[in-house]
Amino acid sequence: MSQYFDIDDETLWNPSNGASRLFRRQVAVFEAELGLSSGIGPMENDECQIDPAAFELFVIALLAQHRRTTHAIVLALSEGFTATVLVLAERAGIRVDWAQLGSAPDGVREDVQISTVRGTSAPAEGRAWAAGLREKARQLGQRMPR
Repeated sequence: MSQYFDIDDETLWNPSNGASRLFRRQVAVFEAELGLSSGIGPMENDECQIDPAAFELFVIALLAQHRRTTHAIVLALSEGFTATVLVLAERAGIRVDWAQLGSAPDGVREDVQISTVRGTSAPAEGRAWAAGLREKARQLGQRMPR
């Protein structure tokens, strides 16, 4: 069996039930972390509608949070989810301003990793951060059937 993540009549992703269940549970985690609705609706009759406007806000907030984080464990735990969301965003036609997101993070950095060697770690250089995340999304997108 499989389930569908759609915007109107367009299917963005048709994962297996297990992948869908795990993804939707992670959606709830990141909605709570961001204090923001994802726009990903409930699964009903194996179909889930996505509100494109709410989803776009969620995507931008998720990417901004990911960019501000330097904690290795937090990044490892969130990278796959963030890349999966990025695939859905690209399929939905959401444009990401990589130049703006890639610039040095504004404000307080979140989840800073304390290095055992020297001080705190710095955020990844913008182009490297964006390229790495986009490459992960590209690889996942090849395995995310519509």
